Amino acid sequence: MDPRRRVPRTDAVLADPRLAEAAVRLGRPVVKDAVVRAQQRVRQGEIEPGDVAEAALAALPRHATSLRPVLNMTGVLLHTNLGRAPLSPAAVEAVTVAAGATDVEFDLVTGARARRGRGAAEALARAVPGAEHVHVVNNNAAALVLAATALAAGREIVISRGELVEIGDGFRIPDLLVSTGARLREVGTTNRTTLADYREVVGPQTGFVLKVHPSNFRVEGFTGAVEVGELTGLGVPVVVDIGSGLLERDPLLPEEPDAASVLRAGADLVTASGDKLLGGPQAGLLLGRRDLVERLRRHPLARALRVDKLTLAALEATLRGPETPVRQALHADPLVLRERAEALAKAMCQAGLDADAVPAEATVGGGGAPGVRLPSVAVSLPERLAVPLRQGEPPVVGRVEGGRLLLDLRTVPPERDAEVIDAVLRANHRTAR
Repeated sequence: MDPRRRVPRTDAVLADPRLAEAAVRLGRPVVKDAVVRAQQRVRQGEIEPGDVAEAALAALPRHATSLRPVLNMTGVLLHTNLGRAPLSPAAVEAVTVAAGATDVEFDLVTGARARRGRGAAEALARAVPGAEHVHVVNNNAAALVLAATALAAGREIVISRGELVEIGDGFRIPDLLVSTGARLREVGTTNRTTLADYREVVGPQTGFVLKVHPSNFRVEGFTGAVEVGELTGLGVPVVVDIGSGLLERDPLLPEEPDAASVLRAGADLVTASGDKLLGGPQAGLLLGRRDLVERLRRHPLARALRVDKLTLAALEATLRGPETPVRQALHADPLVLRERAEALAKAMCQAGLDADAVPAEATVGGGGAPGVRLPSVAVSLPERLAVPLRQGEPPVVGRVEGGRLLLDLRTVPPERDAEVIDAVLRANHRTAR
């Protein structure tokens, strides 16, 4: 008999309860495509007609998105390529709440329109009491673009040559600012800028003075920079991009600027990221003088740069909620990390693997705290496991040093340790076959 006559009908296969459930979760087109591909395998003689449903199920993705949850064991707390800050459970729950219809811009008492994102704004203002007013946009670059457009389009932005930084993936602060119609007035040199350099150029054409924290590099040796407090007497607004989103000083990061301290020093406007040291979703935070922030908030460009309800919910939960995973990783006890690594290595050795607990150094990453090294402990494994671990479920991403694969414990929470062991043992089993 012609094998094509034995192929089960598409509608009959889709009626399988398991595939029907998958259609609800993943979408009918995705499931139907998997069924059609399974039917083609029958025509090619690869599988039996009765195996179409099983083959379709096996081919379906686990999730409705192509993104996959990853265990970050690189030792980089804020790994840009892995999505930077992992959200706290409170923030994840908040996103779920906001996923449906929600009062993001609606007053349930009066039935009238309300200010968008008021909960996140209130939480941010409470977290940084020194800010007269706050606003949220979709990332820190957007915050700078909005400030430059609203305050300096057609005018000059005065900035030190030592702060003309590249923020990643080829994007440069000077190009970003010039794209708004502002002109850059560079002062000083790469390694030294004085207050006199600023004074010489500030005038009627100055929109504001901008200080950018060089958060992804360090300049050492014969250097000099002007502190925020020294710039406040120039008669123009002082805008400070602190970068990493630290809202208050952290003793582990003495050279990392924080919003509260910079505002106390006299900054008129501070911009920062939400998905770095703050530990929240991608967002650009604007904090400072009421008149300036309100001017930015009312600018037409603010509409194009606004954040969605999911971001607002996650940001509010991050600001109000419990300690974030980023802060937990930053302040992890090296002795506890050692105990965890030794326990993992022992379990892996008992399964016949060459594993050991070794000292390591973690970094903040994500354009934050350059030069800061965090003492950590890693599980050292044969390098051959790097690729199968990345291709496993869940993917485990470590780093290769000196011919060994290191799985750094500082960047993964202790409740995931059992998953790490299972993932390593499965990867070893696949490579041993």
